[in-house]
Amino acid sequence: MNSKDLISHLPEAIAARVKSATRVGERAIVVLDASGLPPQDRTHVEQQIIDALSSVEGLSDVRVAMMADKVKRRIIAIGSGKGGVGKSTLTTNLAVALRRLGVKVGVVDADIYGPSQPKLLKTEGMKPEAAGEKLIPVESEYGVPVLSMGFLVKPAQALAWRGPMAGNALNQLIDAEWGETELLLIDLPPGTGDVQLSMLQKQKPDGAVLVSTPQDLALIDAARAGQLFEQAHVPIIGLVENMAGYTCPHCGEVSHPFGRGGFEEMAGKVDIPFLGRIPLALPIREAGDSGNPPAARDLPEGEAFIQVAQKVADWLARESA
Repeated sequence: MNSKDLISHLPEAIAARVKSATRVGERAIVVLDASGLPPQDRTHVEQQIIDALSSVEGLSDVRVAMMADKVKRRIIAIGSGKGGVGKSTLTTNLAVALRRLGVKVGVVDADIYGPSQPKLLKTEGMKPEAAGEKLIPVESEYGVPVLSMGFLVKPAQALAWRGPMAGNALNQLIDAEWGETELLLIDLPPGTGDVQLSMLQKQKPDGAVLVSTPQDLALIDAARAGQLFEQAHVPIIGLVENMAGYTCPHCGEVSHPFGRGGFEEMAGKVDIPFLGRIPLALPIREAGDSGNPPAARDLPEGEAFIQVAQKVADWLARESA
């Protein structure tokens, strides 16, 4: 059954809005121009399409992707100078917290060689659909759509890609069909390599958030990442100090295995806002491993992420004024 055959089953007014209709096995994917349709009408139209195509022999699944008037979308890069500082965990929780604050936010997992977002957002095993030449992001249960190379390669498969290939892959993830998403958080790989340079050249972010642990070596690498954004004239929204203090669950004593206050001190010296500290806490690690971001619930472990998200939301509001 070709595209015209599928469209012929739809009401005339709806058929006129169809941009593409494809069938893959027992699944139909319909991409619809939803420009001018209020949200309540979109839900009704989607159900009409599902009802109309469910009667087609051999179809067991109908997916509808709505494409509305182009949304002015902004990009915030989440970067770090080195790996292992909790950048992906921050990205996930920042996205979930911003969604709770009313921001229509999506996540691009730009760590081509070590994607983490499918696990952190509990979307492992899912596969993005395609609308023409563009990918349709996977919807997480937290209202945050996400795209990652982790959806497109086998688990634990090593990618031996040179810089241009990785850069092209990132651009495809960013240029996907994001619908009404108004903000993309880009979870960058650590360092200042080809992926970062490609993004700065082709998808210049509106701002950047830098993540580091308090220890001196991590701070030096974070400073390098900051210089890269500054050279590209990308404003740094602020700095987040991760793994900042550990509270013993038995005695309640707070220790600082990675140092204390180093990132905040650096922020003051270079006149960049300090967005907050995320503690080194076992529940945060456990929540990440199970795909349950602490920021999704009113828990003490999520409060630090929500405070950072509020400052980022304030920055977005100022930039929109």
